[in-house]
Formats: sequence, C-alpha cells, structure tokens
Amino acid sequence: MKTLASLKPSVRMPVLFLGHGSPMNVILDNDYRRSWQALGKELLARYPKPQLILCISAHWLTKGWYLTAMEKPKTIHDFGGFPQELFAQQYPAAGAPEAARDIASQIGAGLDQAKWGLDHGSWGVLKPMFPDADIPVVQLSLDWDAHPTKHFEMGKKLSVLRDHGVLIVGSGNTVHNLGMMGQGAPHDWNVQFDTFVKTQIDNGSLAELANFQDLGALAKQAHPSYDHYLPLLHAAGAADEQDSVRFFNETYDLRSLAMRSVVWESKS
Repeated sequence: MKTLASLKPSVRMPVLFLGHGSPMNVILDNDYRRSWQALGKELLARYPKPQLILCISAHWLTKGWYLTAMEKPKTIHDFGGFPQELFAQQYPAAGAPEAARDIASQIGAGLDQAKWGLDHGSWGVLKPMFPDADIPVVQLSLDWDAHPTKHFEMGKKLSVLRDHGVLIVGSGNTVHNLGMMGQGAPHDWNVQFDTFVKTQIDNGSLAELANFQDLGALAKQAHPSYDHYLPLLHAAGAADEQDSVRFFNETYDLRSLAMRSVVWESKS
C-alpha cells in the first residue's frame, strides 16, 4: 500500500464489532461500559498503541462512502430525550486529515472536511475504551444506497489497514428494533437472528452475513432498518479466515436489542 505514507507498518491490529445499544451506556456504570473499559486496557497492554482508529458507526448514512477529514472532529449528540449529563459528554480526539486522504484514495471514498464529526456510535464506545482521547479517530460513513454485499466488500478493502497500526471498530447491533422495546425476556426472533450471526462467525462463513435478508421476516423483525447491522459487515469483511474470534456482551437488552460484540485477532 504505497500511498499510505502517513501510516507506518505495524503488527497486525485486531478488528472489533461492538454492540453499542443505548447512548446511556456511556455514562451508566453497567456491564457494557465496564466491558469496553476492560477491552481498551487489554488492547493497550497487548498491542502497540494504535496510530489511528477507524470507526464505522450505524449513525452516519450517506450516498457513497465518506471519511471524516477534519483536524478536530466535533462530538455529535445525535439523540434526544436523555439527561443533560449525556449531552455534556465530549470526546476531543484529534482527526487525521492526511491519513483520511490516503485511505480514501485506496477505498474509493470521499472526504468530509466540515459537516460530520464523531457521532454517539463512535464516541459512545471509544470514550470508555480510550478515555484519554489521545488516539486520532477517523469515521467512515455507510453508503445507504449500496447493497449489503458491497459493505462486506468495503470491509475487505479496509483489512490491509490493520497492518498499518489502524484499529478498525464497527459500532452497531446484531439486532436493533426500537419499535419493539420493552421489559422482560428477549423476543424469540431477537435470539434467533443473533444466533444466526453467531453461527456464521463461528463457522467462518463471514460472507454469509451479508445475505441476512434471505431470512425474510426474521431479518425484518431484527432490523426494520438495517443501519445498525452494516457496521458488522464492514468489521467481518476486515477479518481474516485465520483470525481467532471471541465474543463478549452476549446478552439482550430491552427485549429487542442484541448486544453481542466480537473481537477478531491474528493468531500469529
């Protein structure tokens, strides 16, 4: 990758998919936030500090793919009806305009130098993981016009970044149906679809994740709008068949959310 002059070669970094759930998880002292805190500490102990974090959030939908390319991406509070404490949260990580330009040229993405920043799908998980905000962050949008298989293919294009000190983080949910939230046990279709995801990952059938719509009504129940599923496809595309895989937060929230999270790591 000769054009990635702004990023030095490094040991191969892991790929993460994080079920982010409610924005409140960033300020609540719960299992989700504690797991993100523990993961951040583990990664910094086991790997060199990332040169860059590339985050794919469910909350930035565009026509075509775009990368944030500003020096200081703003913290976006893209939600409503939550306590003021949540709106007061800031994540002042630097951007990486030069790296964004390099990556954009490799993957065929555009550059956003002003409009976006870091939405809560990004900073909501990165703040517990890396509270010092001392690692530059670039966010990649989701091309809403592209077929799910194209999102998986985009992940494959991102894979080489792992050898240049880039930590790839997909942030969404394996199941996300806000219209069916409630209290009590998870809906049967929640468990069934989340199990489909786990099975494909366990079997190494990562490309099959992009065919989720073949499940028909089950897929529609799990994702009335599949924006929260697409970051998983990017992360799965960036993973390798020889990677080891582990799950955490294998739980269900508010009946209609699945919080399953995944870490792919090189075995070498």
